[in-house]
Amino acid sequence: MKVSHIEHIGIAVNSLDEMIPYYENLLGTPCYAIEEVKDQQVKTAIFQVGGTKIELLESTDPEGPIGKFLEKKGEGIHHIALATEDADTALKEAEEMGIRLIDNTSRKGAEGLDIGFLHPKSTHGVLTELCSL
Repeated sequence: MKVSHIEHIGIAVNSLDEMIPYYENLLGTPCYAIEEVKDQQVKTAIFQVGGTKIELLESTDPEGPIGKFLEKKGEGIHHIALATEDADTALKEAEEMGIRLIDNTSRKGAEGLDIGFLHPKSTHGVLTELCSL
């Protein structure tokens, strides 16, 4: 699998309204996109920092993945996203390497990216997202 760069780091937060100003001040750059991804029950806010993005994740449903994460672990780093040429091919290659998948095929994520997740039990505790345009 060829990874070109870290696409983004996902950070779970309780409130985008509270955290966007904090990150704008911390990073010295404005949030350039806010988007709801309904099938993932999340609202995102995205910042560009050099060649990498910071993606803030606010749950829209306490029973959704981010809602459950926040309940169990609180605010903090949720996942790291790696850019690949083709998320579906990268998922297949990861499976061939013996990595357990959350997604067998890619699905649409924020900013129209094709995304698929690797299970943290197979990635040494790090929820890993593979994504492509």
